[in-house]
Amino acid sequence: MLSNPVITTILQVRDGGSSVEFYRDRLGLSYSGQNTEGQEMFALAGGAALALMPGPDTTPTGRTELSFEVPDIVAEIKSLEGNGVTFADYDLPGLKTVDHICVLGSEKAAWFEDPTGNVLCLHEVIPGG
Repeated sequence: MLSNPVITTILQVRDGGSSVEFYRDRLGLSYSGQNTEGQEMFALAGGAALALMPGPDTTPTGRTELSFEVPDIVAEIKSLEGNGVTFADYDLPGLKTVDHICVLGSEKAAWFEDPTGNVLCLHEVIPGG
């Protein structure tokens, strides 16, 4: 069964070139090249992969598509902002960010978008949370 598979997450993007630049140069993911289906491939921890599937008619869902677990969200935000990543701020019922960070139960989270408008997230597990 599927109890221990290596996962490839496929994310639709409008433009492969600008998306490769963003995920490789701004986020620091390890670019593996283009596969035979034209997807832009990135190696992730634990043997997992991210495949960006270019398509000019791609429409973002407005929901979080990917979340990256990080050990220190404040440091990661600072690093990514230094690479030109812009974080969102929210002031909604049940979701308010302070310095881009929202505490949600046992984790902290912060959101940003890729060039297509896909919503991406950083999250840090709060010890003992």
